[in-house]
Amino acid sequence: MARKTRPEFGPLEERIGHQFTNRDLLEAALTHVSAVTTAKRAQSYQRLEFLGDRVLGLAVAEMLFETFPKATEGEMSQRLTDLVRREACADVATQWGASDWLRLGGGEVKTGGSQKKAILSDVCESIIGAVFLDAGYDAARDLVRRNWSPRMMAPKNPLRDPKTVLQEWAQARGKEPPHYRETGRSGPDHAPHFTIAVEVTGYPPAEAEGTSKRVAEQAAARAFMTREKVRDRKDKV
Repeated sequence: MARKTRPEFGPLEERIGHQFTNRDLLEAALTHVSAVTTAKRAQSYQRLEFLGDRVLGLAVAEMLFETFPKATEGEMSQRLTDLVRREACADVATQWGASDWLRLGGGEVKTGGSQKKAILSDVCESIIGAVFLDAGYDAARDLVRRNWSPRMMAPKNPLRDPKTVLQEWAQARGKEPPHYRETGRSGPDHAPHFTIAVEVTGYPPAEAEGTSKRVAEQAAARAFMTREKVRDRKDKV
């Protein structure tokens, strides 16, 4: 994909809702590691994605704490997990139209990298990190509130921990508790990515991915419940 010139960032900044003082930060936030040489990996979005992930988590946690004063720690944790998951971040990046400004290497261009959820999710977090460095936490928090408040008020997934729901469902049918096992791991040591399979006797296993074993296990439980049409009747949105 051809590299966009600096003036063309204007429409993207308008969609993001932030005009950068330092557009080098935005350019870096849109640069995949495949578009730079090994010696210049620091010019890709990896470091900004690391920072943005933490800023996003803090801003969402703050929103949840303020909006749901009677919620338990467990409920807030479940809401947080749902709001910062890869799919949610990729959706936000898609709404921004960030894929049109991505800088990708030839291999990623050929394999449709601009539409990959993993890349779009990373770019969303890297842009948040770039806004944080460009204008501080308040600006980054406002960005998160604008884009995550509607999702917070209308969650798409059950609020209870899906592992708990699945265990209760299995036990009600006389089954052993679900068994979780790691089937894959990728990524660098500082940012690993896990694939976890959940098994319930008498049913095919279900797999899912996550940035931690806990997140992957929850995603696997959710995938199993979606496939088997398991419903949490105790859930109240």
